[in-house]
Amino acid sequence: MSTKKKVLIITYYWPPAGGISLHRCLKFAKYLRDFGWEPIIYTAKDAQYPYYDDSNFKDIPEGITILKQKIIEPFGLFKKLSGRSKDDSLNNIVHVRSKKQRWIDQLAIWVRGNFFIPDARSLWIRPSVRFLQAYVSNHPVDAILSDGPPHTNTRIATLLKKATGIPLLADFQDPWTQVDYYPLMRLTSWADRVHRRMEQETFKLADKITIASKVWKQDLVSIGARNVDVIYWGYDEDDFEEPSQAPVSRSFTISHAGLMGHDRLPESLFGVLSRLCQEDRKFSEHLKLQFPGQIDYAVRAALSRYGLGSHLQVEGTLKRPDVLKMLCSSSVLLLLLNKAYNASGRVPGKFFEYLRARRPILSLGPQDGDVYEIIAKTNSGKSCTYDDETAMRHFILKHYQAFLEKRDTTTQGDISAYAVDRQVGKLADFLDKIVGHD
Repeated sequence: MSTKKKVLIITYYWPPAGGISLHRCLKFAKYLRDFGWEPIIYTAKDAQYPYYDDSNFKDIPEGITILKQKIIEPFGLFKKLSGRSKDDSLNNIVHVRSKKQRWIDQLAIWVRGNFFIPDARSLWIRPSVRFLQAYVSNHPVDAILSDGPPHTNTRIATLLKKATGIPLLADFQDPWTQVDYYPLMRLTSWADRVHRRMEQETFKLADKITIASKVWKQDLVSIGARNVDVIYWGYDEDDFEEPSQAPVSRSFTISHAGLMGHDRLPESLFGVLSRLCQEDRKFSEHLKLQFPGQIDYAVRAALSRYGLGSHLQVEGTLKRPDVLKMLCSSSVLLLLLNKAYNASGRVPGKFFEYLRARRPILSLGPQDGDVYEIIAKTNSGKSCTYDDETAMRHFILKHYQAFLEKRDTTTQGDISAYAVDRQVGKLADFLDKIVGHD
């Protein structure tokens, strides 16, 4: 009979979902058994995910218990009212727009922020708490783990902790009221108070809080969170067994994976690339841009304005294995931190996959915080501000010259501390402590 302790993981994102958001809980579940914890998953049935990717099923541990309950989401109604097709993604209408925002988009943002609290999945909260109370009374668990956003997960876990007293570890991919898009949600003073009250209730009831960066840890502490530690996203070595064998591209490729919103528009970089193309015909012939993921219309307009549209060779949604192969075969990996007041704490999940791809990273964003520190510590590339054209030009020309000379530019720094199993080991230690098995 198994002696593993049991942890109930509450997560909206689960296969067949695609995108980066599901990988935090999915990798937790994949590796927790190695540290004496048996994960039990609670997730949404028939959820309307912005992306789908069947390749993620491979990471689900064999024989794991997965509980699902029906969820009601407003996305279908909004798409119908706004004239979108049922296949259009609503992953982030705040930062990624297909064209200049219409009044219906502004209305949707206002309704989402003021009537669906803490987020658009909020109708799932009450039925989930009822279901899980009944479940844990018949199938005891040692701990509860939630991951937000969406903070519907956090709210379900908080109310379940309140009702049962089961130790709770509340994990945050992004902050709640401190997240960069929170001021853009057009909240009334009443809605803002409700968000903050819910957040403070989680801070009060959680036995442990974890978050994805050191800067954001300090931000949470500053508004009352206690017993906070950092769990980075990390990279999974298993994901790179095949992608790492991909040959380096025969073009000089600059790749960016994931969302490229208007708050990440690298206009100065586009200017640098445009001038290099004008100065050197060979550079123009060799340059290839790969930007799989959602791209805001302002970014597309800038690419056109700088004459770079013809260099964009890869865009749109790709399956995860294809993205990782693309990263491993690129000349330079572009990491864009959003232009926001708390961007120093932004450590995207893809950043650790960039590290493992072992290709030189050009990061644009604040010159402090976790990303800056990790790139410097691991000697994995260059971090510079969005307006430092001199540094961008120098970095690109350095690696273009290496490309012409066919020199190996594989990065060699020690990145082992950021392996996902190491991060899950830290998570398991925190779970052990809150259940008294230190």
